[in-house]
Amino acid sequence: MNSNAQAGAAVPASFKGKNKVGFNLLLWTAAISEKLNPLASRLKEIGYDGVEVVIGEPEAKPYVELGKYIKSIGLEISTVMVVSKDENPISESAAVRAKAVDRLKWGVDRANDLGASVICGPTHSAFATFSKNAPSEDEYKWSAEVLHQAGEYAAQANVTFTIEAINRFECYLCNTIGQLLKLVKLADHPNIRAMFDSHHANIEEKAFLPTIESLKGHLAHVHISENDRGTPGSGHIQWDDVFGGLAAINYSGWLTIEAFSRNDVDFANSINVWREYNEPWELATNGLSFIRKMQALHNL
Repeated sequence: MNSNAQAGAAVPASFKGKNKVGFNLLLWTAAISEKLNPLASRLKEIGYDGVEVVIGEPEAKPYVELGKYIKSIGLEISTVMVVSKDENPISESAAVRAKAVDRLKWGVDRANDLGASVICGPTHSAFATFSKNAPSEDEYKWSAEVLHQAGEYAAQANVTFTIEAINRFECYLCNTIGQLLKLVKLADHPNIRAMFDSHHANIEEKAFLPTIESLKGHLAHVHISENDRGTPGSGHIQWDDVFGGLAAINYSGWLTIEAFSRNDVDFANSINVWREYNEPWELATNGLSFIRKMQALHNL
């Protein structure tokens, strides 16, 4: 186990850090339905402040119903979203880029149905779609233009896109936080901000602390994810550097666990998850305990 998972004295069960802690329901399913209700309720009982769901279900009604339920049990909600090659923000085709704007606006509407104010994820470019070339300046420009337009629409609904740098096996436009910051600055909109995911950074960055410090003033969402997508604190992520970096820049947003399994086979296959990492409820329970301990240690 990562040694810093055991750092410090035991944290009282009643402890609440400054930052809200969420859990991504993709561990169980990518679908939006009433089947998420008991999962959310149990996470509430464990002590989470909110849940995160993927925007993908085509019909609006399930989002509205889930949003009402989440609010009724006293949780908050955030969302994650990806775009496909048919709506790629960095396509050479202006028509495809226009579809990207429409898709992101649709995502804002669904977030609004849920009562969510955050859409995180790699919405800067199509997921797992490669040109076989390094990213071009035109592609950054096109993505920034699409994101700016989406940000204008999102501002009307009080929704923020927190765009994500993901690893080289899933995209090529933004693998590093340096590339991500370049794009955020090009998009030039207050509703287009950056997110940090410890799993992807573990693959692509040289070190956690300077990477997180570079996000000061731009960071709006964080995924807490172990190197193998299992229980946070059970692997080799340098968590003291992660939480220490977040404290150093006075980060005040969500700390959301994103872990995966093969519970939803179609989703698991789409992201190349071929095995189980930890039992889901063990992961949820121990993951929260670990985050609370690190919050107490780093005053987050």
